[in-house]
Formats: sequence, structure tokens, C-alpha cells
Amino acid sequence: MHDQPDRLSLLRFLERVQLRHLEETRRWIADEERRRAEQQRGEQARPPAPDWVIDYGLNREGLPLAVHTGDCHMTGKRARGVAADAARRAIVEGVKACGHCRPDTALGVLD
Repeated sequence: MHDQPDRLSLLRFLERVQLRHLEETRRWIADEERRRAEQQRGEQARPPAPDWVIDYGLNREGLPLAVHTGDCHMTGKRARGVAADAARRAIVEGVKACGHCRPDTALGVLD
């Protein structure tokens, strides 16, 4: 007798291995589909970017440092979205207008 498995046994073994790989691949696909769906839900639920932003300082009083447009790349981490009236009022009261995005011009507030 010989110790080698017959061809049919080898093919059945190969089939089991391939089925496990197929199941694993299908799990990966399902995981990726869940991640994409979750990402899309997050993007749809995200509030719109504000039109105007005020940067605040590090101090405890949180005094405003600068006014920016909502899409300005110079906006800091401590910024809060505000309405146009609040941004205009801040500039009139002496808060610096960003020199890059020029919110004072966009709001019609000129010195």
C-alpha cells in the first residue's frame, strides 16, 4: 500500500481550503460595505460648514482673535461658526479680520 492520498481526497481538501478563503473574502467585502455605508451616513449627517468663523485665544476669557470666512485655511482649532451679523459686529468692535480670506470685504465692513 502507498501512503499518498488519492486524487479525489486532494481535490476535496483543496475545495475546503478554497471555501474557507471564499468565506473570508466575503466577510471582508461585507465589512468594507458596512464601512462605506457608515461613512456615507456620517457625511450626510454632517452639518454644513459655517459661512463665518471667529477664532478664540487660549486664555480663560476666550477673547476673539480674528474673524474668517468659513472656508479659510488660516482658521485655528479654537474657532466657532457664527452668523454674518455676529461676524460683522466683531469686526466693527475691533476684532481683527483675517488678511488671507478678507471677511471684512466680503461682509461690506471697511475701515
